Amino acid sequence: MTTPLAAPSPETVAYLRELAERPLSPEEYEARAKRTIEPEELEEVISLISWFSRRYPTVKERLDYVREATARWTRRPEPGV
Repeated sequence: MTTPLAAPSPETVAYLRELAERPLSPEEYEARAKRTIEPEELEEVISLISWFSRRYPTVKERLDYVREATARWTRRPEPGV
């Protein structure tokens, strides 16, 4: 059983929202889009995709997981947790 995580502070939420929603300049976008993926990072991504595909082998299982995870991630934390 996993221990529930404490909700992030309002300041942390505001900072992350600002970071995630900040528009990128065309130059920033180009730099990120053209970034070379290092072999170690690529290997890790492929490993995670392979694990996920084995764990959830059908499209239905993958969509069920995403629906459940989205509900879990967007659920308001219980008071005092």
